[in-house]
Amino acid sequence: MNKYGFGKAVDYGFDDALAKVTEALSKEGFGVLTEIDVAATMKKKINVDMPSYRILGACNPQLANRAIGAEPSIGLLLPCNVVVRQDAAGTVHVEFMDPIAIMQLVDKPEVEELAKDVRGRLDRVLASI
Repeated sequence: MNKYGFGKAVDYGFDDALAKVTEALSKEGFGVLTEIDVAATMKKKINVDMPSYRILGACNPQLANRAIGAEPSIGLLLPCNVVVRQDAAGTVHVEFMDPIAIMQLVDKPEVEELAKDVRGRLDRVLASI
């Protein structure tokens, strides 16, 4: 995909994919703190139509607490962003920010271990949808 994320196309409609991702995140201890409807925002702010596109700000409070304890400014890199989007052809994609790639910006071994834990959890979320 790219250096900062991973994901896949799914065989669900947009709303079903959004629900399945949210449920799978919950099973791994993540809640959705924020949900940005990019398509609605673009329509409202600049009158541009685009396919469905949501950014979910996912957070596992225990892991976030450990990260902040190790590096107080790490909040600049949180929460984990998850994108559920539909392309022009109608295919729905689920994509995750790669915590290992992002947390390489923080030069602390404890943060690296935490990023690996988060990545494993997100891999399981992706595999389950």
